[in-house]
Amino acid sequence: MSNTSEAGESNPGQLGSVVNALRILRLLSARPSLRVADAASELGIARSTAHRLLATLKDHEFAAQDKANAAYRIGPALTTIGLAANRRLDIRVAAAPMLERLRDQTGETVSLSVLEGQSVRFVSCLEGTRSVRVADRTGLVLPASSTAGGKAILAALPEGDLALRFPDDELPALTASSPLSRERLRTELDAVRRDRYAINFEESESGISAVAAAVRDPTGSPLGALAVVVPASRFDLDRAKRWRPMLFDAVDAVEETLTKTA
Repeated sequence: MSNTSEAGESNPGQLGSVVNALRILRLLSARPSLRVADAASELGIARSTAHRLLATLKDHEFAAQDKANAAYRIGPALTTIGLAANRRLDIRVAAAPMLERLRDQTGETVSLSVLEGQSVRFVSCLEGTRSVRVADRTGLVLPASSTAGGKAILAALPEGDLALRFPDDELPALTASSPLSRERLRTELDAVRRDRYAINFEESESGISAVAAAVRDPTGSPLGALAVVVPASRFDLDRAKRWRPMLFDAVDAVEETLTKTA
């Protein structure tokens, strides 16, 4: 006789562990983070079972953690599947020609990043044309709080999301310039909302700075961010302001493409 003591295992023809894993994926997609205890409570299963399922999902990149024993969030595999499943709203396709134009206009490396929990993943990148340039960052994952693209996306999220996404006041520090507290980040995001663009002055990596703006879907929700990434030695606020119109034009063009294909 089969064991039907845990949720999802009483439906004939269905594997309970598969059903519960799928239910956990739904929970991960509906909230910024998911703790083992919450998953167990929502699904009506033992904490040990919830932990095992989440660990397995993490092993296959369907879930992720920013540090050991932390809450889980959506993993890169889900992002990849989601982008592939909805080609009409694939920001990578829409952004490709605009990234190329922005790279040619600035001569610098340009990138497209998307938000994953507390981090951003660089999903597309074109290296600049200068001899000294920032290398291709495709696939790189960095704390959203320390990147221009991450801050641009976070600023476009609804009020109240910041506290849910960053429950602890202390933020990860990658360099001496990284924002160390949620309150400092909140202040920076207020400026991003006002100016419509974000700046990173060597906050994610020493020697690298960037300016970025968020790309939104037709409903106004942020899909990702376009950024110009440049060696810090030739970056300052005046240059960021000169690039701002080019960045905004690129973002507007991507959003227009997404609207037409929605």
